[in-house]
Amino acid sequence: MCQFHPSDSLAAHRHSRAVRPLLIEDDIRLASLVRDYLTQENFEVSVQHKGDVAVTSFDASAVDIGVLDLMLPGMNGLQVCTRLRDTFCGPILILTAKSSDIDHVMGLELGADDFVTKPIEPPVLFARLRALLRRIHAVQALTDNQSLRFGRLIVNLQSHQVIYDGEEVDLTTQEFELLSILTRNAGTVLSRDIIYSNIRGIDYDGLDRTVDVRISRLRKKLHDNPEQPFRIRTIWGKGYLFVVNAWD
Repeated sequence: MCQFHPSDSLAAHRHSRAVRPLLIEDDIRLASLVRDYLTQENFEVSVQHKGDVAVTSFDASAVDIGVLDLMLPGMNGLQVCTRLRDTFCGPILILTAKSSDIDHVMGLELGADDFVTKPIEPPVLFARLRALLRRIHAVQALTDNQSLRFGRLIVNLQSHQVIYDGEEVDLTTQEFELLSILTRNAGTVLSRDIIYSNIRGIDYDGLDRTVDVRISRLRKKLHDNPEQPFRIRTIWGKGYLFVVNAWD
């Protein structure tokens, strides 16, 4: 079961305590620059320089957000992301010197929430981290004390708990955010542009496959037919539709 406590992290984001990033970066100089800058911004940064060591020592309850390089010694960033996702539902941002769509798609499939291409300045990374936290916690702030039910599917928008057919569904924060957008607009076709701007905070460029990848992951976890989805339908040329009466 992955761990992430959005209410605790939201409190941190509002400065009642320091936000706790885990930075996994083998470039010692860059890691030091990022740590020093984020510390000045009330972030409590933990740093690891090797992928395998980071995985072995990882404590999900002590981390609010993960930041990791794609090219790491001991274990590469994609492998690290996969291992962290075994216990961590919080946001993960990957730093990469590559701009390859394949790397980005693989990262998203494995549970990454966002990418930043190197070289990057610490203030820019700080802004991206804050944007990630804002987007995640906007869902909770807007939907506190609400629970939605569609047949055998229950979505608790306060606790971020999802139950399907009596069993809890283990979602990452970004998967839950996507499900929240879909369920709060159930029965309405949402364009890829609208979904993208909600989950990334920027306008859709017409090329990024973030939405498609997360829809695919969500369908698998909610037992939708990947070949002929009937619960979260693709409306060709228009977007995606959460079907209200498909969950009985």
